[in-house]
Amino acid sequence: MKRLTTHAAWLAAAAFAGSAHAVNDLPGGPAVRQLNLHTAATRIAAEQGWLHWFMLITCLVIFIAVFSVMFYSIWKHRKSVGHKPANFHESVTVEVVWTIIPFLIVIGMALPATKVLVASKDTSNADITIKATGYQWKWGYDYLNGEGQGVSFLSTLDPTHREMSNEGASAADIPDDYLLKVDNPLVVPVNKKVRIITTANDVIHSWGVPALGVKQDAIPGFVRDTWFRAEKTGDFYGQCYELCGKEHAYMPIHVKVLSAPDYTKWVGDQQKLMAAKLDDPNKVWTLPDIMARGEKVYAANCAACHQANGKGAGPVKPLDGSPVVLDADKTKQIEVVLNGRTTPTGQMPSWKQLSDTDIAAVVSFTKNNWTNKTGQLVQPAEVLAQRGK
Repeated sequence: MKRLTTHAAWLAAAAFAGSAHAVNDLPGGPAVRQLNLHTAATRIAAEQGWLHWFMLITCLVIFIAVFSVMFYSIWKHRKSVGHKPANFHESVTVEVVWTIIPFLIVIGMALPATKVLVASKDTSNADITIKATGYQWKWGYDYLNGEGQGVSFLSTLDPTHREMSNEGASAADIPDDYLLKVDNPLVVPVNKKVRIITTANDVIHSWGVPALGVKQDAIPGFVRDTWFRAEKTGDFYGQCYELCGKEHAYMPIHVKVLSAPDYTKWVGDQQKLMAAKLDDPNKVWTLPDIMARGEKVYAANCAACHQANGKGAGPVKPLDGSPVVLDADKTKQIEVVLNGRTTPTGQMPSWKQLSDTDIAAVVSFTKNNWTNKTGQLVQPAEVLAQRGK
């Protein structure tokens, strides 16, 4: 009895602890104990949801019908009740029936599926065209045509979520958008046809958002495309759907759909922000100023692998005390950041997508942070010269 009482108390405590923090559904993303597809935000996604249930029910009906006849025949005509097997070789009627019926079933399933597939591939007459480039491990977005043309930015997992993952986040600490929150979401207007061109800088990635009904591989050296037209505003989430390396789980996609006026305002804000960041590569920086900028660039792009303390982890080499970082020849580290490096234990991706000033800033930061006190200052012009080689 005492053991049963103790066990009951333990179960009650566990139940109370589990209810202390209830994980909620994430609108536009996964739901708690989700069994169905994500709630559709586009016509294509709604059609895909209908097809899912249509195919599932059709297959279930066929399964029940075929196995019901089979089991009935086995049971009704079993040998133990005196039945003897029939002796026949062929039946033209049976052959015709079991050929025509499956043919009609396949046609009935293929027609609506083909209609949705063809519609999902029609990327013509897009209002906005955006290129999504997969990097290890983040997404780069370039607005190529339509309102917002010229806007460009990187979208990276929120650093606080990565820290939670590294520290083994408990249920009580996990937010509803755990590992789906990014610093810069992809922003699009509602009721506009958005064409997404996908490619990759290093390995195969895959750009997809279930609620929008889109998923397209991003392959280095190739250009693929897909499209969506969101019918309601809100936040919609996806992930990289192709295993792309050790940080694959930390490569989320966040699409924010705004009303037309809000989108126009966002575009204006982004254009002002880009104009402010348009640095002159010939500008001469002081060490304190470029260190301050380098700290931000490092936190946004490098800390996920090399850690905030610069110590690295596993196959990721430390930057604190690194011979390349401490080397008096600054071009060695600039070359690694620009072009990446492959070693037997891992790979350092290329960071050519960063500006000359950002690369100069982060190199200067690593050369003068932690125990690295080289006093070396890298100017954007030095990066520009190295980039042209």
